[in-house]
Amino acid sequence: MRKTPLKPADFKPQAQIFKALGHPGRLLIVDELSRGERCVCELASMVGSEMPTVSRHLSILRNAGIVEDDKRGTQVFYRLMTPCVMNFFQCIKSLKGNAHSP
Repeated sequence: MRKTPLKPADFKPQAQIFKALGHPGRLLIVDELSRGERCVCELASMVGSEMPTVSRHLSILRNAGIVEDDKRGTQVFYRLMTPCVMNFFQCIKSLKGNAHSP
């Protein structure tokens, strides 16, 4: 049993993660990183965006603790820190199949 009632502020860390995942390009990046690390240039090509845009997406994901980076010379490689997020992806896919259209 909980000693004190929860407040909206107690959910800020989770909200930050949902916000970080709240963009189709970032979801694609996370999906790609679930298969292994990639450099920014590879991700930019996969996402179909310019490198600065992809770098901003990666920064948001990194700040949320979803990915981490590793600089090697002039290239930066990213990897998924939280593979459990893919379980969430599967959960959302199952919801989409059960969603009711208006």
